[in-house]
Amino acid sequence: MLTDKRILLVIGGGIAAFKALDLIRRLREQGAHVTPVLTAAAEQFVTPLSVSALAASKVYRDLFDLTDEAEMGHIELSRAADLVVVVPATANLMGRMAAGMADDLATTLLMATDKPVMIVPAMNVRMWQHPATQRNLATLRADGIRVVGPDEGPMACGEFGPGRLAEVPEIVAAIGAFFADGPLKGRHVLVTSGPTHEPIDPVRYIANRSSGAQGAAIAAALRDLGARVSFVTGPAEVPPEGVEVIRVETAREMLAAVEAALPADAAVMAAAVADWRVANASGSKMKKDGSGKAPPLDFAENPDILRMVCQSPQRPRLVVGFAAETGDAQGDVVTHATAKRTRKGCDWIVANDVSPATGIMGGSENAVTLISEAGAEPWPRLSKAETARRLAHRIAEALA
Repeated sequence: MLTDKRILLVIGGGIAAFKALDLIRRLREQGAHVTPVLTAAAEQFVTPLSVSALAASKVYRDLFDLTDEAEMGHIELSRAADLVVVVPATANLMGRMAAGMADDLATTLLMATDKPVMIVPAMNVRMWQHPATQRNLATLRADGIRVVGPDEGPMACGEFGPGRLAEVPEIVAAIGAFFADGPLKGRHVLVTSGPTHEPIDPVRYIANRSSGAQGAAIAAALRDLGARVSFVTGPAEVPPEGVEVIRVETAREMLAAVEAALPADAAVMAAAVADWRVANASGSKMKKDGSGKAPPLDFAENPDILRMVCQSPQRPRLVVGFAAETGDAQGDVVTHATAKRTRKGCDWIVANDVSPATGIMGGSENAVTLISEAGAEPWPRLSKAETARRLAHRIAEALA
């Protein structure tokens, strides 16, 4: 997949820099040529000798190395690759990139390149969640920079949460997806998936039975057709490799993540978003008082993410909604979903019957009806992976 692809690898100064060594090895196993660039801070974690040995290439470190300037120059170095990858992208490096600084070799190359750039962030959870980092992230995304991760998990600092470097196979898959040829190459598709969790108190929440499996399958199918996928997921299964993963908990967090991911060529809104949240959620665990009465819960309506995307000034060319319905006396699934398409203003609705008897909610199969301006098109019961592939190909046709 990566045979003869040229990758300029910028290694940032964080503890996760040691994983760049494994990344170099795996990229070369797939036939890629890796040219490494070390920041001064990165040399505190990995040595130029180890990087050079694994890459079988000279390591570039100094902006003012006159020999290199005579032989190649930072402009040529920045443009000789097919893809520039930054691993790890620290908070400091992301901030300098967002600000357009060029005060060392790495940032100068990133400013001078005319090639696509992919960053793999890694930092302490508080640093990742800091408003400045999130502003910088939004700026970099708006500049067209691809983002892989970060993952959620334990960190070297002893804390737990988002900010952990994506695993090396996931990074390799994302690079492979970038080079994949397909009808969606060069397209950006936003996918939402999974349930949302709306807190009642710190230990209880309102949710639904969505596994997120269908949304994850759709993201993978779009990736396989060459799309750059932003995958906004509530608490659900492990997301597919090779896509940008944005993890959220609540509906309001999902809305913010969706807005930040726009613009996109298409949006597939497969998440099962809670319609309501608890307006008077408690900051401490609610306890029984012996009266036999449950504490009163005041509900507020959550934002309608699908309708807001359809009405956005950055509305994607194609917006696909989902309608998980249960047939009832007031109308069948297709009737409800057709009305929803008109009400929300989306282009397509993917409708399915999630009544308990179907086994679809949380299962491995799906039976959907694609509803568009042309009418309702029932699909046979298929695996969720095959359903996703069919939908991805239809999206590719629509965007052609």
